[in-house]
Amino acid sequence: MKFSAERSELDSMVLQIELTLVSIIQGVALFFLIDNARVVLTTQDIAYWLYIPAGLLVIFVFWSRSILHTLTVVRWPLEFGHNFLYITCALFEALLFTKLSEPRMWFTLGAIYSAVGWVIFLWDFRLIRARESDSVGDASNRLSAKVRRDQRWNVILFLPGVFALNLICAFCIYSRPDFFLAHNGHVWLIAFQLFGFAAYLFYSVRFYVDLAPLIAAARAEWRGMIGDNERALFRCPAIRARSMRGELFQCRTAAAR
Repeated sequence: MKFSAERSELDSMVLQIELTLVSIIQGVALFFLIDNARVVLTTQDIAYWLYIPAGLLVIFVFWSRSILHTLTVVRWPLEFGHNFLYITCALFEALLFTKLSEPRMWFTLGAIYSAVGWVIFLWDFRLIRARESDSVGDASNRLSAKVRRDQRWNVILFLPGVFALNLICAFCIYSRPDFFLAHNGHVWLIAFQLFGFAAYLFYSVRFYVDLAPLIAAARAEWRGMIGDNERALFRCPAIRARSMRGELFQCRTAAAR
């Protein structure tokens, strides 16, 4: 992989695009959550109030995992498939927040939402492989190894677990509406899901704290490689001569003006 100042500028551009996209789609999702939470709170049926913090944790999890991916694996070139999946996931997230008072649809859409998230994690193995080929030192290698291990846990355990939990909860409500709807048995289901979201968010934050020093060290290695390459290029007589001729041409042009 060839490192240059131009590549650094392109990487910064891609990071800005990624952060802007995540901020916009989560802002839209938050709007749907607030709008529907207002309706749920005015009904004075506290059986559905737990769905509001559950929705807020969904946003926290999505945003934190997106930022982790942005800081660790997102670089030039821009990955359209990754971003299209983000938008698709945000669509089902917004639809999920319209069902705060409909437990059956909440868990059904939750299963679809987690399935799309599962696909995102599978897709992002492409980005991890690309970053592994970019590794320029020990910190970069260690960072890639930790990110790949976390990605594998998410694909094998966490996302399938969330998907299965939503399916089981939806099946329970469809098969026993007399208990889970008429007698508010769904409160136990959403309480368990709420606990799961909180535990996963705690894991994600701890994972970021563990990665933060490696992210800084890996970026320092990468910036150092850019500087070394550019100094090596300028030490080449032919390139140095071309550079000096270019500067001389600019000076003559300015003098002519």
